[in-house]
Amino acid sequence: MKQDTIRTWGWIHKWTSLVCTVFLLMLCLTGLPLIFHDEIDAALNPDAWTPAKPGGERLDLDELLAVALDHRPGEVPIFMSFDIDRPVVNVTTGPTAGAPGPEMHFASFDATSGDLVPPADVGEDVMHFILQLHTDLFLGLPGMLFLGFMGLLFVLSVVSGVVLYAPFMRKLPFGTVRRDRTRRLRWLDWHNLLGIVTVAWVLVVGVTGIINTLEQPIIDTWKYRELADLVAPYGDQAPPEQFTSLDAAVARAVAEAPGMELQFVAFPGSGFSTSHHYAVFLHGRTPATERIITPALVDAGTGHFEGLREMPWWVKALSLSRPLHFGDYGGLLLKIVWTQLDIITIYLLVTGLYLWWKKRRQALPPPGFGPADRGASEPGPS
Repeated sequence: MKQDTIRTWGWIHKWTSLVCTVFLLMLCLTGLPLIFHDEIDAALNPDAWTPAKPGGERLDLDELLAVALDHRPGEVPIFMSFDIDRPVVNVTTGPTAGAPGPEMHFASFDATSGDLVPPADVGEDVMHFILQLHTDLFLGLPGMLFLGFMGLLFVLSVVSGVVLYAPFMRKLPFGTVRRDRTRRLRWLDWHNLLGIVTVAWVLVVGVTGIINTLEQPIIDTWKYRELADLVAPYGDQAPPEQFTSLDAAVARAVAEAPGMELQFVAFPGSGFSTSHHYAVFLHGRTPATERIITPALVDAGTGHFEGLREMPWWVKALSLSRPLHFGDYGGLLLKIVWTQLDIITIYLLVTGLYLWWKKRRQALPPPGFGPADRGASEPGPS
């Protein structure tokens, strides 16, 4: 590789690394507890709640919806979701179906009795705070896109580091750490070795992180383009005066999607449905498909099944990137591996800063040695 090319890649590696390092450190540090999100929640919020009728028959969805609306007179349903590991149904209501987040009310109900389920304790708030900091810096979409840009710089930093590895290490055996040299060289060797060994994982986490920051534009594009033909005949029609059975609508949607199970329901007028439909969201039952979501639309006035639409590949990429990013699809062992690799990435970021700072300090002239001193000490033209 020519020296000019090496210098160019070196410049890319230095500045992409320096610009994104502080934010990448924040993402790595907040990512550590998020890897163990479920375990931390279980420790901070031990679930002492038990259903009123353990193993008993569940109320149908219409009965549960009626109970939820009785608790919030004058409000309308927006979403209904379902806990995976306990008989709990969660209902989100608001003054209107299109109410903004601050005006929504979330409540959980025992599916066997309709009783209210106590909300999670403070530990859930702590993990929510960490998650928000990690995903958008509490800035919403602008924060997500900014972190996506930092992730892109990080990926460029990794790629440029790989390009530079061969010419800088060509005279040394792979894995060499020169322990008999200066501290800076030892840190440089460890930085290079750990960087090249973990490059595949770092790229996977970096790219999936970038994809996750594009969640809102991806979902909006899918909603307004890919699903448009399913709802085109209805346009902006007003919601039906009387809703048909929610339980029957969900049962019909599930029957049309064998091998899938219910995830949540969006009511007419909500952000994930139309003004005229129940949007029933289903997901796969296997670890490989449980995050692949398929929406089905059922006419809320007549119960007529309108159709379902599989995710396009780019929305599937978003769904698969979430568990891959946090390593939460392979049990505790994989989470431990993800944690170790995250710690190594933190080490790489810190050593990268250290190496840049030491090189910069060595390049600076000693105090008191300015241009006037250089001019006095260097011979001039005769």
